[in-house]
Amino acid sequence: QVQLVETGGGLVQAGESLRLSCAASGNIFTINLMGWHRQAPGQQRELVATIARNGYTNYADSVKGRFTISRDDAKKTVYLQMNSLKPDDTADYYCNADVVTSTWARSVYWGQGTQVTVTS
Repeated sequence: QVQLVETGGGLVQAGESLRLSCAASGNIFTINLMGWHRQAPGQQRELVATIARNGYTNYADSVKGRFTISRDDAKKTVYLQMNSLKPDDTADYYCNADVVTSTWARSVYWGQGTQVTVTS
């Protein structure tokens, strides 16, 4: 069993920063791609950023230059540093991870989400 737990969401004003964390635990052999997605009320879930094992990153155009994704494989944790937040960034943020377990099963797991609210 693999679990992903996000922390770090909250209520901030426009222009401020937040750092989200997502820690994976369980029967993990290795983690490939890790990422962050978000879903605003009434909207579809959208990709925010991903990071591969080799450190290659990919960002949605809407967050480029403001958000930074990083990972610590020793801690099995992915982070999302969010700077210069805007009201449009308000959403529930979800992490996911492409996990290979010690029994060689491979699946994509999702966290339960953490809420980010940005006021103007």
